Amino acid sequence: MLKKLFIFSITGLILLACASVAVTGRKQLSLVSNSEIIPMANTEYADVIKKGPLSTNQEQTQLVKKVGVKIQKAVEEYMASKGLSSELQGFAWEFNLIDDPKTVNAWCMPGGKVAFYTGIMPICKDETGIAVVMGHEVAHAIANHGRERMSQQMFAQYGLSTIGAVLGQNPTAGQQLLMQAVGAGTNIGMLKFSREHESEADHIGLIFMTMAGYDPNQAPIFWERMSSMSGGSEPMEFLSTHPSHATRIADLKGWIPEALSYKKK
Repeated sequence: MLKKLFIFSITGLILLACASVAVTGRKQLSLVSNSEIIPMANTEYADVIKKGPLSTNQEQTQLVKKVGVKIQKAVEEYMASKGLSSELQGFAWEFNLIDDPKTVNAWCMPGGKVAFYTGIMPICKDETGIAVVMGHEVAHAIANHGRERMSQQMFAQYGLSTIGAVLGQNPTAGQQLLMQAVGAGTNIGMLKFSREHESEADHIGLIFMTMAGYDPNQAPIFWERMSSMSGGSEPMEFLSTHPSHATRIADLKGWIPEALSYKKK
């Protein structure tokens, strides 16, 4: 009887600690708030940008910023339409291009700070290609994938403790959880998301890029280019935890009709 009561109590507490992902509605564990994780993300982002170096290619830099602002506005419009604007509290959007031709990557910290690397620009090819990547990376932040990952780590190590309690018990361990959640200590400052998170970001990002005025039909074409670049060899870092090319492309094509329903008339 006591065992059953314990299980029911834990189940109830977990349900209370659940949140829903915008767009997909998927339930996720949420033991930490954005107000706790975003400041750490901002600190890590500032450190990455400081080390840089930032690209001196003004044309590419301005294009990344232009697309970023358009995706930002689409996100804000979407969240407002769903009565979810409060979930963007604490967001301080920023878009930068880091000069590193060997790194084929891009990422978005919790709180809306985005970094592209020059190595991904040839695959993006044009403004729409940048929008495909930008929508995907911003979607990670909107879906609170970083917060979910941190909550999972906390639950595995500390049960249903709050981050305040964790920091109080073991400041070093609590700090490490925060650093891991925003990717601190990695060479690119990004999270290693699960395939579930990657597919969800594809789905949500497709809607955001469409709302921003870009053609969602170009998303599968971008990933075909990425597939060609990998050449069947060991996946590039940007693809290391992503779904297979064939699965991703098929899923994106299946989501295009839904995305087009968000297209402005």
